[in-house]
Amino acid sequence: MSYQFDSRVRYSEIGMDQKLTLNAIVNYFQDSSTFHSEEVGLGLKNLTKRNRVWVLSSWQIVVDRYPELGEKITVQTWPYDFKGFYGSRNFALADENGKRIAYANSLWIFVDTETGHPAKISEAESDGYQLEEKLSMDYAPRKIPVPAECEQREPFPVLRCHLDTNRHVNNGQYIQMAEEYLPEAFMVHQVRVEYKKSAVLHDLIIPRVHAEEGRITTALCDEEEKPYAIVEFTAQA
Repeated sequence: MSYQFDSRVRYSEIGMDQKLTLNAIVNYFQDSSTFHSEEVGLGLKNLTKRNRVWVLSSWQIVVDRYPELGEKITVQTWPYDFKGFYGSRNFALADENGKRIAYANSLWIFVDTETGHPAKISEAESDGYQLEEKLSMDYAPRKIPVPAECEQREPFPVLRCHLDTNRHVNNGQYIQMAEEYLPEAFMVHQVRVEYKKSAVLHDLIIPRVHAEEGRITTALCDEEEKPYAIVEFTAQA
């Protein structure tokens, strides 16, 4: 079963170019999946009661066009596969004419918050969502290799504003952190993210950046240079 909601591009969601930011698209996508879970009775309170949480493992987001201030948009999401403790979900953003202007694939892990280990997805859990057909798109690998030659940038701490209800850095925040190392004229066509482990309050993040023609990869690492997340941006042609 798919879930969708309508919205309009707000001033608080646009950047200097007066267009919806990549961060806002990420937020729309993750909000739609949250609303979907709430709609089917498997939302935040239900998960908390059962000591369960969905943790994002990877993103692949493609943006063909960034809508402008005031444009009417529709956000849609649906799961297409549950296997073991993994759940796969697609997303789409359409303009008011119904044309798809952004879309995404994501992989999630169902986790027991008491043990910190993955938990098998029950039949009741998967039946509550009802699977839909997988989106037709060019699916990229989940894993992102970190190039050997990277430039280390200024370390910074995790602040409270980076955290979500799980008390760790929200998935979208890693993308925002990595965006800081993009050239000003770099227009993102695709972003891929591989989440390796969770950063929490006061952790120190050490960015390691590799730039090549049309692609910038940033590993957001701990003090032992082990990545919390790897973010790869590909520019529009």
